Amino acid sequence: MMNTNTTHPMNYTWGVLLLVVVVIGCTQDYKPKPKGYNRLALPPTEYRLSPDSLPYRFEYSQHARLLRDTSWISERYWIEIYYPQLKANIHITYKRLNNKEDLLKALLNDAYRLTSKQQIKAYSIDEANVKTPSGKTAVIAEISGDVPSQFQFTMTDSSKNFLRGALYFNTTVQNDSLAPAIEFMKKETMHFINTLEWH
Repeated sequence: MMNTNTTHPMNYTWGVLLLVVVVIGCTQDYKPKPKGYNRLALPPTEYRLSPDSLPYRFEYSQHARLLRDTSWISERYWIEIYYPQLKANIHITYKRLNNKEDLLKALLNDAYRLTSKQQIKAYSIDEANVKTPSGKTAVIAEISGDVPSQFQFTMTDSSKNFLRGALYFNTTVQNDSLAPAIEFMKKETMHFINTLEWH
């Protein structure tokens, strides 16, 4: 009678190899790969002067485009400073005050309300008064968290001119991965503030 329990040497070799692979595979530590984010190429800081067609002047990046605000509520001197590389906008709204104190109060209240709307998603809102090299005062709000606008400001001479600015990114990427671009755009917005002059 034939012995059917004989093991073929080739089957035995494959069995040992399989066991070694399983043992090695189970003993190595698994380390998840960190999330990858797109590399951001930040444009160099080179500036030019805004056109004379606006009642205010400022310097803005050579790598940005000056666009008219095309929203349905836009007014004559409202503009977008658009950075195509970063898909970022500094949205500027402007009003002539004509010495109307009530209008100034209404505009300041509106600016405060728009900043406060961010509180739902914001970790923090830090406000500060900043003096520009030409002696103007800007009220700045830096907003942390996954918010639509990370940096907002108002500037006024209290009698003739009122200007409000807000930084926005036209992207679905979360703000923590946009951190280098946000910091860059905050500096660009501060350059706008520091070079602003009324006509």
